[in-house]
Amino acid sequence: MTRTVEDELEYDVVVLGAGPVGENVVDRVRAAGLSAAIVESELIGGECSYWACMPSKALLRPAIARSDARKVAGLRESVYGPLDALDVLAHRDEVVGHWKDDGQVGWLDSIGVRVFRGHGRLLGPRRVGVTGPEGERHVLAARHAVAVCTGSRAVLPELPGLPGARPWTSREATSADRVPERLAVVGGGVVGVEMATAWQALGAKVTMLVRGGGLLPRMEPFVGEHVAAALASRGADIRTGAAVSAVVRDGGTGPVTVVLEGGDHVEADEVLFATGRAPRTEDIGLEAVGLKPGSWLDVDDSLKVTGSDWLYAVGDVNHRALLTHQGKYQARIAGAAIAARARGTEPLDEGSWGAHAATADHAAVPQVVFSDPEAAAVGLSLAEAEQAGYRVRAVDLDMGQVAGAGLYAQGYRGHARMVVDLDREVVLGVSFVGPGIGELIHSATVAVVGEVPIARLWHAVPSYPTLSEAWLRLLEAYRG
Repeated sequence: MTRTVEDELEYDVVVLGAGPVGENVVDRVRAAGLSAAIVESELIGGECSYWACMPSKALLRPAIARSDARKVAGLRESVYGPLDALDVLAHRDEVVGHWKDDGQVGWLDSIGVRVFRGHGRLLGPRRVGVTGPEGERHVLAARHAVAVCTGSRAVLPELPGLPGARPWTSREATSADRVPERLAVVGGGVVGVEMATAWQALGAKVTMLVRGGGLLPRMEPFVGEHVAAALASRGADIRTGAAVSAVVRDGGTGPVTVVLEGGDHVEADEVLFATGRAPRTEDIGLEAVGLKPGSWLDVDDSLKVTGSDWLYAVGDVNHRALLTHQGKYQARIAGAAIAARARGTEPLDEGSWGAHAATADHAAVPQVVFSDPEAAAVGLSLAEAEQAGYRVRAVDLDMGQVAGAGLYAQGYRGHARMVVDLDREVVLGVSFVGPGIGELIHSATVAVVGEVPIARLWHAVPSYPTLSEAWLRLLEAYRG
């Protein structure tokens, strides 16, 4: 039964979407003394907490730990058995709180944020309507800002037979309660690679169907080559140049057939489509404020929507960098900007690397792919730097030459590349692939963000014998 609309409730800031991005926006504006309300139609904590970052890493950690252990003398003989899939899945369930959000709700309550459960829609400038799960309705008015933090969703291509075939997306891949005997993965990006790694380690026979020429195409070419070689060595069938033309699954149950252009086909028990994302803006009332439903939202560096003085779009919805940590960074910037504008602080600090500018979105976006081996990058690749018109030099390193790598794993295989701006002699980008390199990327991020001169980096002495000595070897190679 639909209840009567309540009186209009007023807050300084209203946030649509209570994932990590929305949570960080309200945290920052509350810290600045503003009142805030947050609206969520699903679980408080969002995609990252329940269907992406956290469950995927819970599935991947045992796979990577076992792989690393098998490369250590005196230990490898103890870890050649299979993973206990039931234990891994049970731990995953614990990590995501069994898909309950009590803890997240409690935290929002503790900082004085009003939580509205239900579907939120813009009604006009600074006004949001909320329809709750039992039909109750609220109207929220924002004195200063509304922030859209609704994130993105997996996109399924338009293919014959796909709608009735019950394909996996990233959500099903991270929350499945059993290991399929055969898993077909369509797509060679981050989600495809990580889920192929996890489910292969849990016992699935994995076939990867990649339309392009290799895995992880947004990273340096050598990264995808290392990851593909490792997956193949463990039994994965990786097919590049493989375009899917149809999917067949009679009655939506039993085995699934993935048909490829040219007539070949792959039989599997489940098929995962990891083929892109779309903004969750199709039904949030954008038309009420002159914007196109379902569109990505263009913003300036303070995350304010182009042409608006009150609407912000933070995280995936602005399409700047579809990564949780980058969305949380944007949320910190947006929160500071909203608070400054609410105080009447003008002008804002919106220059490069200013307090109210998300400059890192353009210059230093770090990413770790938790594959086996791990892959990580920040800043520009060699090709991106050249296309941007920089005069650059790439310095490459076989990570096996680093003393710490040999101690980390016998027969260590990995690679590093540093891209240097020759005119300023600063680092524009760094890429790594190899076991354990995820923890190296923050030092690279600091070097890129800080535009630290090569001459000064020479004095940043890495501890011996660690993987971080890769920095010394890269600098030695650059200086000759």
